Amino acid sequence: MIRTLIVDDEPPARRRLRALLREAPDFEIVGECEDGLGAVEAIERSAPDLVFLDVQMPEMDGLAVVEAVGVVRMPAVVFVTAYDAYALRAFELHAIDYLLKPFDGERFGRALDHARRMAGRSEHQLAARLRALLDAQASRGVDRLIVREPGRVHVVRVPDIDWIEAAGNYVELHVGRETHLVHETMSAVAARLPADRFRRIHRSTIVNVERIRSIELGARGDGRVLLLDGTRLPLSRIHRQALDDLLGR
Repeated sequence: MIRTLIVDDEPPARRRLRALLREAPDFEIVGECEDGLGAVEAIERSAPDLVFLDVQMPEMDGLAVVEAVGVVRMPAVVFVTAYDAYALRAFELHAIDYLLKPFDGERFGRALDHARRMAGRSEHQLAARLRALLDAQASRGVDRLIVREPGRVHVVRVPDIDWIEAAGNYVELHVGRETHLVHETMSAVAARLPADRFRRIHRSTIVNVERIRSIELGARGDGRVLLLDGTRLPLSRIHRQALDDLLGR
């Protein structure tokens, strides 16, 4: 029996998946979720073998769910999506199954056959494919970051981040009056941010250029960056030119 979780923010889509799954005797529905945060909790609580996962959901989309759960802990997944040319190419490139809305019973049957085959693959194979998919998505620049804390998952919108600083093996995301700690390196976070909005200004500091009020230049080519909220951040000489280029100075 393949224990299956349905995740979609649209009730008609969940009803459609539920009805089709009930016609397959070797699949057991163990739950339904209408949003990404609920999906993360359900996956960690129920440990399903398979998830039908909607890609386009508000707040936390399907790929963010995979990131929050972690590719190693993520069960086999069939993504469900409305037309998205990039997403479809990515799924096909990494041999990850998807259902394109609206889908018929025949196409759903092929997805079930694929899910049965996935059930016999190693977790390492599935994790490698999901990791490659997330890496491909990250290369485009993400629009949100997932922050895991004990008993909670935060979804931080990238445009809302004011600045980022290194903190040992972590980085701190400064978002208004809030600070979120992420267990990643500065380089890893920088690689996922849109290059036209975020720029490294110091070995330990990345800034959202839209939050910059002014730049105070020092005699040695270094200086300080003053943000709109009054925060002053160090600007190193080796990063000054890259910031000038981005700002068109």
